[in-house]
Amino acid sequence: MTPPPFAPDPLLYPFRGRSFDRGGGIRMHFLDEGAGPPVVMLHGNPWWSFFYRDLVLGLRDRFRCVVPDHVGMGLSDAPGDGSYGYTLRSRVEDLERLLDGAGVEGPVTLVLHDWGGMIGMAWAARRPERVARLVVLNTAAFRLPAGKRFPPELRWVRDTPLGPFLVRGLNLFVRGGVKRCVRRPMTEAVRAAYLAPWRSFDRRRAALRFVQDIPLGPGDRAWPLLEEAEAALPRFAATPVLVCWGMGDFVFDGAFLAEWERRFPAAEVHRFEDAGHLVLEDAGGRILPLLRRFLGG
Repeated sequence: MTPPPFAPDPLLYPFRGRSFDRGGGIRMHFLDEGAGPPVVMLHGNPWWSFFYRDLVLGLRDRFRCVVPDHVGMGLSDAPGDGSYGYTLRSRVEDLERLLDGAGVEGPVTLVLHDWGGMIGMAWAARRPERVARLVVLNTAAFRLPAGKRFPPELRWVRDTPLGPFLVRGLNLFVRGGVKRCVRRPMTEAVRAAYLAPWRSFDRRRAALRFVQDIPLGPGDRAWPLLEEAEAALPRFAATPVLVCWGMGDFVFDGAFLAEWERRFPAAEVHRFEDAGHLVLEDAGGRILPLLRRFLGG
């Protein structure tokens, strides 16, 4: 078995993780805490299950919290490109295999952040009967809203030769993210936990590949799955939806929130003016009771 890439701080991350082989000997790490109705939490880029630590601690008394680290991230293996696709389709397959392998049965609540929105809703498009509720945290499952410009910082990474140097060579994507994605500065311990998975050039591959896989048009390899997920959104019109949004997000801004509200007019929506992209870091203490009430716990 591949040794974990780092040892999490047990005071901040007091969990006994699990792992499974997603195929090809690639070990995928995940949390499986508590018992009861399943709540599946999907993180984005360049984050890991650490983002959901306080939700897990606050829900595991009544719910089964299943939280994967995407391949190449957190405590999961980071294979080379020849062994793993690092595509949206691969991520959706990983989620399917995880839920089947962990014996997660019945309808689940999906908690979606950043890339977790596309991964989760692309899976949900094929398994709508498996979805009981949706919790939306600064994410998307549709193309760029009308009039929304793709951020130039992401364009440099996605479409220029500078991308690999900035992300893998200088680690600027992660180092910049832990500063710019919050409105309240992280403590040193929390910042160290977010940076820990990205200590080596080799392990920064996943962060780069996620940006390179952002679907902007029909020529992009993830575009068909985006279209599939977007087309399936009306199937969830009667599904309870909770939206908790950090209004200080420079990527998933108010235009994305407005799109969620347009598509789900019955959703329960909470705006956090003092929160950024990592909305749970800035406003997690206020979101947890909202989530417990939404879940009926």
